[in-house]
Amino acid sequence: MDELLRMENIEKSFPGVKALSGVNLLLKKGELNALVGENGAGKSTLMKILAGVHQKDAGKVFIEGQEIQELNPDISLKLGVSIVYQEFNLFKDLTVAENLFIKREKMNKSLKFIIDDKSQKERAIELLDSLNLKINPDEKVSNLSVAEQQMVEIAKSLLVNCKILVMDEPTAALTESETENLFRVIEELKEKGVGIIYISHRLEELERICDTVTILRDGNFIKTCAYKDITMKDMIASMVGRDMSNKFPTAKYEASDKKEVILEIKKVKQGKKLDIENVNLYKNEILGFYGLMGSGRTELARILFGADKAEIVEFKVEGKDTKVRSTHDAMSQGIAYLTEDRKKDGLALGQSVEYNINLSNLEKISKFKVVNDKKARENAESYIKGLRIKTPSMNQLAKNLSGGNQQKIIIGKWLSRNPKILIFDEPTRGIDVGAKYEVYELMQRLVEGGIGVIMISSELPEIIGVSDRVIIFREGSVAGELEKKDYSEENILSYAIS
Repeated sequence: MDELLRMENIEKSFPGVKALSGVNLLLKKGELNALVGENGAGKSTLMKILAGVHQKDAGKVFIEGQEIQELNPDISLKLGVSIVYQEFNLFKDLTVAENLFIKREKMNKSLKFIIDDKSQKERAIELLDSLNLKINPDEKVSNLSVAEQQMVEIAKSLLVNCKILVMDEPTAALTESETENLFRVIEELKEKGVGIIYISHRLEELERICDTVTILRDGNFIKTCAYKDITMKDMIASMVGRDMSNKFPTAKYEASDKKEVILEIKKVKQGKKLDIENVNLYKNEILGFYGLMGSGRTELARILFGADKAEIVEFKVEGKDTKVRSTHDAMSQGIAYLTEDRKKDGLALGQSVEYNINLSNLEKISKFKVVNDKKARENAESYIKGLRIKTPSMNQLAKNLSGGNQQKIIIGKWLSRNPKILIFDEPTRGIDVGAKYEVYELMQRLVEGGIGVIMISSELPEIIGVSDRVIIFREGSVAGELEKKDYSEENILSYAIS
């Protein structure tokens, strides 16, 4: 295979942070190179240098054998580099065809100032057909599924003669069938000679599509090797710098220790969508909620937290009947909820780490509604240290931290309220294997301190490895309940789908 891209000894620093040190990357035509590492390893920074968003401090970049002295987004695009980010760069109120031709509109040959919609639509159909995509070019992007929007992003890349395609966590929000379709498109792109740099924390999916692996750790280049020459265990060890044969921490409490009910859900009914009865959560317990998308797990959590309404909501906290009409009511009753979309619902991304940690408990650091800056700093610092949040300072903006550290900020925000019940909704989505283990350890520490934890997860290995007991949801009701001794993927799935 011919060389498409070579990045040699790339260096990059930000104020107070050495982001990249001596990083190398090689990509050949028709090859998929998986770029792996923990959150904060430098993967995104390296790709932003390739895209011309950041400028390297040192090192060399070669594209098709030619050294590129300067990169900016326009130059990078002209050289055939396209990036499909996790947050899509699409205009939701425009059609698929209009999105495909943004900044490269086809103009009417006679009236040069008028866009040739017919020509654009014909080219859009041709392009979508080449990817075997059944997407209407006249459909507004807002009406497309996440998977379809992703395919539009890929089609946009091909429209500009893409040679190097970077995909950042492309399967994070896809179903199994949508993921299979994506892999089919990836194989077709490889056959056409497109080189793909693939960033994912779902290491198990690499076996299906991966040719080469490049591993980064703490901004340093660790190794590049053929995928067939490395085991999953060795890959993870190289990523985190320690043995991770135990993916989940060991619980210190046996099922027999969990006798004190902290949350008793008598009945929750929300139209035809949800009808839940007789679910208990015990102190010193991690209770898993499992089910397919739309099965009622998140819907129940949002009602308990007062974020959504239901016609019947009957539950007790520590034996006392509880009325929750708002999120403020829930917080007052000791209920905290870490949402599944931390960037949309959990964080003020444009604010500092300190601001976010203190956000849910301003009364603790205020007097006469005026924030005491000294108390605010002390409170934030205690959780930064206690949760081992990696940040240059508490003044760093939350959006600049890795996914794992963003999740820790949200945990710190809720722990500052001393909750009795903590609901984690997809707690490890989009974070790396090392950060996942730290989140699991935090959950264990919380239950050891007497907090009741509910963990909603779509990952069966996570449910089996972390929860002490699991409630399985199907079509808005409880389909089954299993103790840890009865766990198996087959048992859990049989309740979820049969």
